[in-house]
Amino acid sequence: MAHRRLIPGKLVLASHNAGKLREIAPLVAPFGIEPISAGALGLPEPEETGDTFIANAALKALAAAQATGLPALADDSGLTVAALGGAPGLYSARWAGETKDFGLAMARVEREWRESGSTDRGAAFVCALALAWPDGHVECFEGAIHGDLVFPPRGDRGFGYDPIFIPEGRSETFAEIDPAEKHAMSHRARAFAQLVNHCLTAP
Repeated sequence: MAHRRLIPGKLVLASHNAGKLREIAPLVAPFGIEPISAGALGLPEPEETGDTFIANAALKALAAAQATGLPALADDSGLTVAALGGAPGLYSARWAGETKDFGLAMARVEREWRESGSTDRGAAFVCALALAWPDGHVECFEGAIHGDLVFPPRGDRGFGYDPIFIPEGRSETFAEIDPAEKHAMSHRARAFAQLVNHCLTAP
C-alpha cells in the first residue's frame, strides 16, 4: 500500500512537552517541515482512551489536525516490563503522577518487579508515531528497543525511565549514554526512520 507523503510546510506537533519539540524539530528540519507545538497553539490535550500506543498516537494526531487544519504528528511511548505483563506500558506517564515524578515511577517499577518474584529483567521502550491530515488520513509507525532493568537508577543525562534501562549490547543505562548516541539508537529514532522512509521527501 502506498504511503502518503508530507509536503514541506507547517506541522503541528501534538504534544505539550517542550522536550519532545526540541527533540523532533531538528529531525524534521531537513525536509522543509516547520513544527509548531499544540501547546503553543493552545490546543487541549485529548483524553488518551486507546488500548495500544498506536491508537493513542493516532487519537492525538487526528485531534490536532482537525482542530488546526494542518497535518499533525503525535507520539505515544512508554516502558514495557516483561515480568509485569507489559506494565507500565500505556500508563508509563501516569505512574509518575500529577507531578511527573519519575523517581516515584521507577521506585514503583522496582517494587512491583521484586514483588513479582521474577528474575526476568527484560524490558523495552516502545514509541508509536502517528502522522494525521485534516481529512482523517493517518500513517502510523512503531519502533522498539529491548534491554534490561537495573536498580538502583544510574545516570542523570536522560529523562523518564532512562536511568533504570540498559539497552541490549550496552553496559550503560540510557541516562549514562551520550544523548546524541541515545537518540540515534532509541525507540523514537527507529519509529522516526520509518516515518522518514515512507512519508517525508528531502527537498
